[in-house]
Amino acid sequence: MATAHLPRLGAHTPTSGGMAKRSIAYAEEIGAEAIQVFASNPRGWAMPEANPEADKAFRDKAEALDIETYVHAPFLINLGSPTASTYENSVASTAYSLKRGREIGAKGVVIHTGSAVDADHLPNAWKQIKKGMAPVLKKLKDEDPWLLLEPTAGQGQSLVKKLDDLVHYFDALEWHPKVGVCLDTCHVFAAGHDIAKKGGMTETLDLLVSIVGVERIQLIHANDSMDICGALKDRHQNLGEGEIGLKPFEELLAHPAIANAPLILETPGMEPEHGREVALLKKMRSKIK
Repeated sequence: MATAHLPRLGAHTPTSGGMAKRSIAYAEEIGAEAIQVFASNPRGWAMPEANPEADKAFRDKAEALDIETYVHAPFLINLGSPTASTYENSVASTAYSLKRGREIGAKGVVIHTGSAVDADHLPNAWKQIKKGMAPVLKKLKDEDPWLLLEPTAGQGQSLVKKLDDLVHYFDALEWHPKVGVCLDTCHVFAAGHDIAKKGGMTETLDLLVSIVGVERIQLIHANDSMDICGALKDRHQNLGEGEIGLKPFEELLAHPAIANAPLILETPGMEPEHGREVALLKKMRSKIK
């Protein structure tokens, strides 16, 4: 069971064979209190019809086991793209992912903040994000999932190179009350926020709170990094085996701003590795007073 005043812990789970079967079994095997799933092909635009029976079976099992669910939308989504077809598909795929999130009882749907691709397109990128997403956000009700913006590793013409840039994204979405943040520790480190130094994680989370407020910090992707701080490379590593190390994750767990933001592993490996890492995080969490 999750601890009431401390963040839930879990991992991204496979869905092959069905979420009600595979994802739930995976969650039980690794001791997860929260999971993340793909609700469609993460590398395609296909938007398959829902299976209400399968969705209900998944919701019922997750509820019975007190497991919170999050959806990661397709990687292709880039709301700031200068290519019309990519932009249009991105808006449609985001709306679809939010719909699927509601159908499976997810608390949030994660999308990458994307890139303007071309520096000259940046002003238009913010305008098209506002125009395309306004109707999607307007339809969201209280019971719908949050739309969670995940800043990327800062490479190229990233719309969110560092956390301060989130202001522009939230401005474009008019600070809609259902828009929050999913902070990926590997991405933020790659972008140049030194969370590996002593006090660096606390400093970075304090900065995020000052930018968006505590209530919008809804999910954490807990990943170590294969590369050094500021490398602008999105290469995840298992906890304690990369350039971030373990101490920052103790700092992370102890920060009051993430009390209601589950930690989801997106590290290499499957049940054995994720089981060990969840157990490691639980041990860290148990020491927090």
